[in-house]
Amino acid sequence: MIRRTLLRSLFAAAVFAGAAWGLTPAQADSDNFIVVQSTTSTQNSGLLDYLLPMFTEKTGIEVRVVAVGTGQAITNASNGDGDVLLVHAKAAEEAFVAAGNGVARFDLMYNDFVIVGPASDPAAIAGTSDPVAAFQAIASSESTFASRGDDSGTNKAELNLWKATGIDPSSASGDWYRETGSGMGATLNAAAGMEAYTLTDRATWVAFENKGDLEIVTQGGEALFNQYGVILVNPEKFPSVKADQGQQFIDWLLSGEGQSAIAAYQVDGQQLFFPNAK
Repeated sequence: MIRRTLLRSLFAAAVFAGAAWGLTPAQADSDNFIVVQSTTSTQNSGLLDYLLPMFTEKTGIEVRVVAVGTGQAITNASNGDGDVLLVHAKAAEEAFVAAGNGVARFDLMYNDFVIVGPASDPAAIAGTSDPVAAFQAIASSESTFASRGDDSGTNKAELNLWKATGIDPSSASGDWYRETGSGMGATLNAAAGMEAYTLTDRATWVAFENKGDLEIVTQGGEALFNQYGVILVNPEKFPSVKADQGQQFIDWLLSGEGQSAIAAYQVDGQQLFFPNAK
């Protein structure tokens, strides 16, 4: 809250300075922005760089993104640091709203997770569609696995898969199970360097350039479904929230125009996100 108040005070000073330099009110009004706490996959995939200029052109509202793991994004928003939350961990998002930190949660779009690994495939899981069986094979063969270990949406999905196997990979931490504590791009770089398996969202994987000899080894199935949601941070709990501008952004994302823009975004001819707002 203190950081947010200080930030807005600085921008108020900038508006005054703009007036002194003869700028128009529109040019000096740098407070017409919102802060979106979001996950790294929406940033690393290039989706937000594609979407946000469209929204700003339509409304005049600038969108400033804090791209971190989903867990950190939720923590930030739970402290009132941000106006909108856009992440991919539905249970945690629902808990965020239930705690009074958010107004309402809306499905926005989806894609899927994939398991990638070295071409040598030491766990012999290439071509499988059962991620639980794939994780069991990785553990039994003690093949190197790179985990984000950062409480992100992807990390939460990974831990759910390990839970389904009945295996506690933390017992092998520092051995065949390596926790990077980093975002998806850095973890993919680590996996490429260590010839390790890892779980990644498909959008980041497609947009990622340093694949080395990594390739998709397991994909498909309900367990790898990856839903994204969007939530307005509760202005009744956090008075600094720009509720009007934040709601305009959410309404645009959920509208036919926003959903069509999400569907149209491609990298290398591949659609990365599939809109499913109700």
